[in-house]
Amino acid sequence: MIRSVALILAATSAFAQPATTPLYWPDKNGPTQNGIVPDAEAAKIPTEWDEASGKNIVWKTELPKEEEGHSTPIIGGDLIWFTSATTDGKKQWVNCFDRNTGKQLHHKLLFENPDPEPLGNPLNNYAAPSPVLEADGVYIHFGTYGTAKLNPLNAEVIWQRRDINVKHFRGPGSSPLLWRNLLVLTFDGINEQFTIALDKMTGKTVWKTPRSTDYGDLDKDGKPTRDGDMRKAYYTPTVFEINGKPVLISVGSRAAFGYDPKTGKELWTIPHGGFNAAPRALMMPGMLFLNTGSERSHSLGVRIDDKMQGDISKTHVVWDRDKRNASESCPILKDGVIYQNTRGGVLSAIDAKTGTEIWEDRLPGQYLPSPILAGDRLYFGNDRGEISVVRAAKKFEVIATNKFNGGADDKLTATPAVADGAIYIRTKTHLFKVATK
Repeated sequence: MIRSVALILAATSAFAQPATTPLYWPDKNGPTQNGIVPDAEAAKIPTEWDEASGKNIVWKTELPKEEEGHSTPIIGGDLIWFTSATTDGKKQWVNCFDRNTGKQLHHKLLFENPDPEPLGNPLNNYAAPSPVLEADGVYIHFGTYGTAKLNPLNAEVIWQRRDINVKHFRGPGSSPLLWRNLLVLTFDGINEQFTIALDKMTGKTVWKTPRSTDYGDLDKDGKPTRDGDMRKAYYTPTVFEINGKPVLISVGSRAAFGYDPKTGKELWTIPHGGFNAAPRALMMPGMLFLNTGSERSHSLGVRIDDKMQGDISKTHVVWDRDKRNASESCPILKDGVIYQNTRGGVLSAIDAKTGTEIWEDRLPGQYLPSPILAGDRLYFGNDRGEISVVRAAKKFEVIATNKFNGGADDKLTATPAVADGAIYIRTKTHLFKVATK
């Protein structure tokens, strides 16, 4: 009898334990870090939903009104994670929700900041970087305010670092990258600019590489103009296999770089004129694609070969598109076509080999989130609480426009995430699960 009770209790405990795998959406740009939904998932997710009638709305959970954040939900097993912060940046939380019910499981105050640096703009907030996830660790990053690894089963801190600091000037924005045994962080502030890799198990520094950029912004007294505003960036790195070797692609203000991710050694650089670089790089066989910044952003097509060494701006840049390029949101690459959008809602499709425009059109509203691609459908979210579904094709076509009841109060600044045939959408006021019902 005692043995039977023990077995029942053990089974109940095992059943209650939340799953941390599969890793449905472990990175802000999905499982392949390029915004593309796996085919098996893409076939299930809906193109239309309606909050008022409840059509395809599985659940919605209200979020605290005194908190905000741009961070994208990341999803592993039964758990959804994202960060939030008070508008003044003095308190920063990590949040965890049950993927099946929408119930909040953790609302953990991770960092307190007595005197945070002012944002200096209405666009950013103190919870802009997104977490990254693996089965036994959730990695939370708030830029200069701190980085931590948490146990996904109980949200307990495994390690944390608060000694990696820069002046962001406009707030943090770069999200971390998990690669093998490393957690790679990018710090492009106004006073220092560097990439740093931490041992993901211990949090200890493995390597740190300062930018070698000549910013060309010194005044007559030798000080950076505009307080160094032209030196900052918000880029999230990616590692690609190039010519049989891993290369860490990192775009900063005024220059892009290829680094050896194992050591941090600089391999090559492309000086450019942009600043505030944010969109991640994309790659197809023989070509790499970069976006250089926010104001007057350029898109670059870069040839890949075994001669990428030193300054390759004159030898490897195949094309340079100099207008109406993505600034905050990450482009999508499908079948040799790059789809991108500006903050102001100008969408374009570009031939990836030549940089030639295939089409250009416009959607209403302002766009900070990155689009996601499900099959041949692109999902774009805006500050009006709308997600427009656009065909990824050689001709512009809007398939559907879905709006949340809150309108501007339910604006979207976080990229949607997908898990098990459902879209998880974080608006300003709610977390939604959208799936075909």
